[in-house]
Amino acid sequence: MSKRVIVDPITRIEGHLRAEVIVGDDGIVVDAFVSSTLWRGLEVIAKGRDPRNVPLMMQRICGVCTYSHYLKSTMAVEDALGIKIPYNAELVRSLMNAALFIHDHVVHFYHLHGVDWVDIVSALSADPAKASKLAFKYCDNPIGTGENELKLVKEKIGKFAKNPQGLGPFANAYWGHGTYRLTPEQNLIALSHYLKALEVQRTAAQLLAIFGGKNPHPQSLAVGGVTCVMDILNPAKMGEYMTKFKVLANFINNAYYPDIVMAAEMYKTEGSVVKPAGVKNFMAHEDFIVGRGDRLFESGIIYDGDLSKVFEIDEDLITEEATHSWYQNDKALHPYDGETDPKYTGFVDGETVGPDGKMIHSKQINEKEKYSWIKSPRYDGKPMEVGPLACMVVSYAKGNKKVQKVVNDFLKTTGLPAGALFTTLGRTAARMLQSKLIGDNALIAFNNLIENLKVDQETCATYTIDKDKEYKGRGIGDVPRGMLSHWVRIKNGVVENYQAVVPSTWNAGPMDANGVKGPYEADLIGLKIENLTQPLEIIRIIHSYDPCIACAVHVMDTKGNQLSEYKLDPIYGGCSV
Repeated sequence: MSKRVIVDPITRIEGHLRAEVIVGDDGIVVDAFVSSTLWRGLEVIAKGRDPRNVPLMMQRICGVCTYSHYLKSTMAVEDALGIKIPYNAELVRSLMNAALFIHDHVVHFYHLHGVDWVDIVSALSADPAKASKLAFKYCDNPIGTGENELKLVKEKIGKFAKNPQGLGPFANAYWGHGTYRLTPEQNLIALSHYLKALEVQRTAAQLLAIFGGKNPHPQSLAVGGVTCVMDILNPAKMGEYMTKFKVLANFINNAYYPDIVMAAEMYKTEGSVVKPAGVKNFMAHEDFIVGRGDRLFESGIIYDGDLSKVFEIDEDLITEEATHSWYQNDKALHPYDGETDPKYTGFVDGETVGPDGKMIHSKQINEKEKYSWIKSPRYDGKPMEVGPLACMVVSYAKGNKKVQKVVNDFLKTTGLPAGALFTTLGRTAARMLQSKLIGDNALIAFNNLIENLKVDQETCATYTIDKDKEYKGRGIGDVPRGMLSHWVRIKNGVVENYQAVVPSTWNAGPMDANGVKGPYEADLIGLKIENLTQPLEIIRIIHSYDPCIACAVHVMDTKGNQLSEYKLDPIYGGCSV
C-alpha cells in the first residue's frame, strides 16, 4: 500500500516550499509534487512605473540573489531602449557578479546544503590529530584544519551539544541517518570549513559593496551603465577589491574544492546521491564578461544529456503556463505576454505519514488541480534544468577551454565517470566548479578594467525615452541559480507589462498540461527513501538545486486556514488588509 510523505516547510532555502511524494511498499517514490505556498507579486507592482525605477524594485524580489534581479532588470530596460553600455560598465558589473556568485555558492554549500552531506554529531567523536593529517589527502594547503584549530571546533560544537537547548543551529536534523557517508574526521574537517565560511560570507558581502555601495540591495547600477566611477578611479578601493577577492579564491581552492572531492570519494556509491537526474534537458545563457568578446559562460541547450550536440536558444520558444499553478490563465504564454492574476484554490484533506510513522489527517496537494504559486516554464514544450550544472555542461559541450579544464581535472581527481555529472552529486560539484572558474578568472576582468581606465573613463551611456514609442526588451543570462530572464514592455513611457522567469521557476515548477514534470518533481521519482519519518534523501535532492522561492504576499498556517487577505495596488504598491 502506497503512503504519502509531506516535507513542509523545506528549510535551509530562501522562501517557502513543500514536497509531497507517494511511496510504495519498497520505499521507492512513485510520484512527486512540489509546491510553493507563498506568492511573489512584484510583476504586478511594476506596471505603470517609470522603467528606470523598476530595477530597484525588482532586486527586492529576493534578499539573497538581489544583485541578479537588479542586473537583469536593468539589462531588460537597456535592451528595450537599444542602449549599448560602456565597456567599463560591463567589467564592473562582472566584478560585482563575481562577488555575488562566490557568496551564494559558498553559503549554499556550507550553510544550507552541506549538512545534507555532513553529520555534525559524528564530528564530535573525531580525532583532531587524525583529521588534520587527513586534510592533506585532499589539498596541499588546507584551510582551518590544523590540529589545534580542529580541537577548538570540536570543543565549540561540543558546548552546543551539552547545552540543555541542544545543538543550537544544528538542532532538529537527521543526525546518524543511514545515508551519511563521511567518517568522523571528514565530518570535522567539513564542520571547520562551515565555520570558516561564515567569515568568507562576510568578506564576499563586503566585496560586492565596494562597487555596489551596499549589500544587500546595491545601488550603483543605472539604466545605461554604472554610477560608481569614483570608486573604480580610487586606487584604495581597487586594491581592497583585489585583496578581498583573493581571500575568496583561496577558500574555494583550499576548502570548497577539496571538500567536494572528499564528498565525491565517499558518496560515489550512495544510491540517493548518484541517482540519475529526472530531467536531462539543460539550458544555459552566455554571461560573465571578462574581456572584449570573452565570456566565462556559453549559451545553448542540451537534450537528454547528449553532450555531442548543443542547440542555440530561440527565445521565441520560451513559455510559461499555469495549468497546475494558482493563476487565472492556464495558457502557455511567452513572457512578453505573461499574466500574473492569482487564482488560489488551496489544498484538500488527506492522510499522510506523520513524524512518528503513523498516518495522520493533513492538508495535501490536489495534483489534479492547481497546487503551486510557481508557474511551469517550458522551452519548445519541454522542461529544462537550469543552474550551475546546466551552465557547466553546456559550456563544456560547446568547447569552452576554461570549463573543460576544471571539469576534466575534477573527474580525473575523483575518478568519477562523466555520467556522474547528471546526478545530485554532479549538481553539487558543478556549483563548486563554477565557483572555481570564477575564482580563477574574474581578476582578468579586474585587470582589463584597470588597463581600459587608462584611456577611457566612460561608465554610463546617454539615452532618451520617446513616450510616443512602444518598446520591449529582455535581460537574460546565467546567475548563481541558473538562467534568469526579465521581460518588459514599455508604452507611454511607463511599464505596460513585466515578467520575471527565474531559475527556481524552471526547476521547481509543477507538472504542465501534458502531465510532464519539471526537474524537482521528476528528480524525486525513483528515489529510495530509507526511513519515511526522516526523509533526508528528499531534502538532499531539492537542496542540490539551491531553491530560491522568494518575496511572497500570501500566508498560510499549518492547518491550511486563511489568516488574512491582502489587496495590492498595482500602481502605487499600496497594501490594505
